Amino acid sequence: MIPIDDSSIVRDGKSLILAMDHGLEHGPVDFTDVPQKLDPATVFETATHDAVTAMAVQKGIAEGYYPSYEDDVELLLKINGTSNLWMGEPDSAVNCSVDYAAEIGASAVGFTVYGGSNHEIEMVEEFRDVQEAAREYDLPVVMWSYPRGQGIKNDTKPSTISYATRLALELGADIAKVKYPGSKEAMAHAVDCAGDMKVVMSGGSKTSDYEFLSTVEAVIDAGAKGLAVGRNVWQREDPTQLLDALEMVIYEEETADAALEATE
Repeated sequence: MIPIDDSSIVRDGKSLILAMDHGLEHGPVDFTDVPQKLDPATVFETATHDAVTAMAVQKGIAEGYYPSYEDDVELLLKINGTSNLWMGEPDSAVNCSVDYAAEIGASAVGFTVYGGSNHEIEMVEEFRDVQEAAREYDLPVVMWSYPRGQGIKNDTKPSTISYATRLALELGADIAKVKYPGSKEAMAHAVDCAGDMKVVMSGGSKTSDYEFLSTVEAVIDAGAKGLAVGRNVWQREDPTQLLDALEMVIYEEETADAALEATE
């Protein structure tokens, strides 16, 4: 197994994953204000920025678009995912095998686990198969660790996020993608619960440049190792400017104020 710090999806111990699995998970609504981004090629172009260590997409997008960008973008193939049309207890269909992800040229694989869902047991068993298969190909595994379901009253509660990082560590993920628990102190505890596994923050819904960068600054100060972000980058008119700022905050550990001043 290749150490995660030697993986192509990590730069100087950190990662900035640009996610575009929203078309499946959320539907076309996320593209309403940026209809040009319905074309995945526009987001692949954004992913060529030096700050981006990998782009996360589903199988169909990878098949259709990644061959044109394989020299400039590292592919993180999302193994499972379910549409927003599904109204049952949180679950996620397995849409691709690790064997096929490796054949396509993926540098890593991603998998969602909804801890707390009534379907948690089968999702964890599916993750086991994915994680062990990924080890055969030396592919890092990123867990979208999202506690959700009838037993979860607040999915960003600090103790819930700490449980999410610990769950990912215990099950063998290399990186856990989790939501922000509301404060630097709570994020630091979640990072502590992850042991030597890397933790990155989920980008979430679009906010202002300053609000977003300030949150990322707090996350990095808390010991997290980066970001997995979609809408907060590609829904912007100028995603390159924000990525320039994120590069400073994540890899150079500059403040949000300094990054904004340098990139305006």
